[in-house]
Amino acid sequence: MADIRAHIVVSGRVQGVGFRYFVRSTAKNLGLKGWVKNKVNGDVEIVAEGIEGMINELIKMLPVGNTMARVTDIHVTKEKCKYEFEDFSITF
Repeated sequence: MADIRAHIVVSGRVQGVGFRYFVRSTAKNLGLKGWVKNKVNGDVEIVAEGIEGMINELIKMLPVGNTMARVTDIHVTKEKCKYEFEDFSITF
């Protein structure tokens, strides 16, 4: 599988429950690079680059990996990888 870039917006109860830390840890374990941040409207935004299969694994984990979060919607846009990041971080 080729490297891709995914822009992911997660809605629900995803702020104030450690969701960004869960995303960062999971993404790093999957070998992904990029960032995760809270949005003003209560959503969490993720940009991840890496092997498409690993990004798909991250997406599958989002609704179930953090038991304190309650994910109601996930919107994913995939595009060509830009190789823009050296690590996966939490941004503000």
